[in-house]
Formats: sequence, structure tokens, C-alpha cells
Amino acid sequence: MWHLYFLLNIATLSIPFIFSFHPKLKFYKLWKYFFPATFIMMAFFIPWDIIFTLNGFWGFNETYLSGIKLGTLPVEEWMFFICIPYACLFTVYSFKNLVPKFSFSNSTTSIIYYTLQTVLIVALIYFYDRWYTAVNFGYAVVLLAIVYNYKREALNTFLPVFLVLLIPFFIVNGFLTGSWIENQVVWYNDAENLGIRIGTVPIEDSIYALTMLLTVYVLMEKFKESQPVKVDKARKK
Repeated sequence: MWHLYFLLNIATLSIPFIFSFHPKLKFYKLWKYFFPATFIMMAFFIPWDIIFTLNGFWGFNETYLSGIKLGTLPVEEWMFFICIPYACLFTVYSFKNLVPKFSFSNSTTSIIYYTLQTVLIVALIYFYDRWYTAVNFGYAVVLLAIVYNYKREALNTFLPVFLVLLIPFFIVNGFLTGSWIENQVVWYNDAENLGIRIGTVPIEDSIYALTMLLTVYVLMEKFKESQPVKVDKARKK
């Protein structure tokens, strides 16, 4: 079963990658924004991952790994930070292209934002000494505040699609945390989180996914905006 984590990454990536070249989606044209945004996200998330692994806040079951490592992390974990965002951002932009009205109103986004921020801040106050909860929720509070105040329309589009993405997220993470296999691929030290699980998935993982994907999405939108607008010469004349 050494290949399980690798196969989960490839399975998650495969269909979105193939459909990236669909004439109605053309996600491949966004690669010039996706990859820089993803590498910036990884510049924060990879050191976080390494520190937590070294301190035993979470870890990996060698039974399900290839044994190949980059630094202190399994190569499959590095793949995770590319394959999962790729599949999810492909989905976000597919909804934007095919179902442009699939978004929340400003008022709905505000309700979700203030509710989520309240829950995260209260959890931080009471569980500040649990490292996964504290770092994860702390980053979420800051990121959400920045996006809400400076680019709220991004949340209007991102949040409803993220709710849809939670379904495959819990399936994939369910495999990683032992829902349908004998042991866990990724194990967690519950002394460093809330100890609340949805199935076998720690509740913090849903916020982790939210911040990881929102970071990439906002950066992609920022990079797109910075590109000069091409003027149609024929129309200009």
C-alpha cells in the first residue's frame, strides 16, 4: 500500500488536468497565475508542515509512502500542495466560467464572514495553547479579514464553491486519516488540536483547506489584475 498517498494525489489531479484544455474552460491559460500563486502559498505552508512534523504535531505512516523525501517531508506531501490546489482552483474557475451567477451576495458573505470569524476568535481565546488550532485559526482570522476588507468580491465567488469542494475534500481526507483503510496515512496529535473530528478528519483541516485554497485564489486574481489589458486593435479603429 506504499503507493496510496501518491495515487490519491494523482487521482485528484487527473480529471481536472485533462479538462483544463476543454475549449469552454481553458484553465491551462491560467497556469501563469496558478503556479506562482501556489509556490507563494507553499513558501508559508511547507515550513509550517515541516515544523509541525518535527515537533510531532502530525506525521506520516511510512506504510503508505514511497519512502522518497524532499527535506524532511515525504514527496507525496509536496505533491499534495500542488495537486489539491490545482483540482480545487480548476473547479472554482470552472464555476466562474460555466455558472457565473453561482456566487453569494454581499449580505450573505458578510453573515458567513462574521459568524466564522466569531467562532475562530472564540476558539483561539480558549484553545490558544493547542498549536494546530492556534496557527491554523490565527492565519484564517487574518487572511479572511484582509480579503473581506480589500477584495470582498473574491469571497462572494470563492465561498459557495468551497462549500461544494468540502464534499470531495472530506472523501480524500477521509482516506488520509483512516476512514476506509486499516491505518492512517496522516496521523494527528490530538493534544495539539480540538479533538473534534468529522468522521476521522480533524475539524481544523477544513479551515486549513479554506486558507490554503483562498490564498492561492486571491493571489491568482491579484496577478490577473496586474496584467495589462489587451486592446482589440480592430475595435479601436
